Amino acid sequence: MGPGAGPQAGPGAARPGQMTAVMRAMSVQTGPKVLRIGLVQSGRVVEERIIKQRTTVTVGSNERAVFVIPSQAVPPMFKLFELIGNDYHLNFLDGMSGRVALASGITDLSALRGQAKKVNNAYQMKLTEEARGKVVVGDTTFLFQFVAPPPVQPRPQLPLAVKGGIASQIDWTLTIIAAFSFLIHFGIVGVMYSDWMDPVVGDDFNVAGLVDMMKNIPPPPVTETPTEVNPDTTATAASTAAAPKSGGGGAGGKGASGQSKGAGSVGDKQAAALAAQADAMQMQMLAALGGGSSVQGALNRSDIPPVDLSGAAASGAGVAHGTGDLKVGGGGGAVQGGGKGGGLGSLGGGTKGSGEGGNAGQERKVEGPKGDAQISGSSATVPISGADRVIAGLRARFRQCYQTGLNSDPSMSGKVTITAKVGPNGEVSDANVSSNTGLSQGVASCIANVVKRAQFDPPGGGGSTLNIPVTFVQQGK
Repeated sequence: MGPGAGPQAGPGAARPGQMTAVMRAMSVQTGPKVLRIGLVQSGRVVEERIIKQRTTVTVGSNERAVFVIPSQAVPPMFKLFELIGNDYHLNFLDGMSGRVALASGITDLSALRGQAKKVNNAYQMKLTEEARGKVVVGDTTFLFQFVAPPPVQPRPQLPLAVKGGIASQIDWTLTIIAAFSFLIHFGIVGVMYSDWMDPVVGDDFNVAGLVDMMKNIPPPPVTETPTEVNPDTTATAASTAAAPKSGGGGAGGKGASGQSKGAGSVGDKQAAALAAQADAMQMQMLAALGGGSSVQGALNRSDIPPVDLSGAAASGAGVAHGTGDLKVGGGGGAVQGGGKGGGLGSLGGGTKGSGEGGNAGQERKVEGPKGDAQISGSSATVPISGADRVIAGLRARFRQCYQTGLNSDPSMSGKVTITAKVGPNGEVSDANVSSNTGLSQGVASCIANVVKRAQFDPPGGGGSTLNIPVTFVQQGK
């Protein structure tokens, strides 16, 4: 606290409103002080302005006034702080109130009316650079004081590096040296690879010798391309070559050889069909020989080798003569047809052998088991419009997945439940197998992938979780 500022101050204490010696020492006198005015409305400073140029400050409702205030207590353009010469004068009316701190102390405007000079309807009082105070005009309060003018801001200029451009940043000495160095080095390389250094072609240059030299150039070696061997084709060819050796007679062998040539490559499905057809032929053969259920059981057992059955067929002890096309010789000979040849006349409704061109029987296509998909009622956490319609459209692809599993395991059947997460836009973000009974992992994963690629109607909100139970059974069961 400065000297003389407390209650113990003597007669030489500073008067209220007077600047102390410390404040005077800190102030920087750079010229005439300027006005600093703050506009207060409803107890809050809404605007603060420094009048950098010493000029008259006007207030009122006119838009050209320095401070525009919606007040009827003053004219539209009232000179509140008027500059006369080099001094500011405060003009105030009878309806205004406030206080002013002068060199003589703090005084109310009502007390200054007797000391002020009256100009027209206003009172005018000269202000010094130490004066400060407030003037209340209606609901608006003006706070003012004199402050040192702010320093003049220098004009913004671009940096020298930007003004100079790229040319001013180039080291021309180094650039010229580098240019000459590149020119010399590339010039030397160009001379080395140019035709200037080539020898001169003489007149004794023989074109015919050049042609002969080109003729004597050996041809390039032939590149051998390896031929890929198809395992299926090799197996088919091997079986075709072995077929005549295992035939029952000359005419029958010819028929079997012709049938093997026409078969071609056999796939997995065709192999299964042929195996089923072979089983049916064996059963028909045993039926033609008059065998009963004991013979069929012996055929189905894997622990009895087929040699025993061949021996039983060759012997006449336990086999009776049948009434069909197949005839068994009484002396235990081989089975012969009704004609002159030794081929099979008919198996399962075929024609009798003629002795010269016996057939192996009429081909009959045996199909594997087929499956069906039954969709139970689905459930969803948030209802999805048309969900049953979309799931019904997936039924054909469900059957394809199940049919693929039946080709590997004909006895497969069961039930699977797929849990699908449907997004707000109707797309399936994830589909998992929540339960699986009786189906292989590959079939269940295939069904889950079919559901994952489906598109449902948008459920909205945060999406929905859909449970889809599907039951797979073989057709005809």
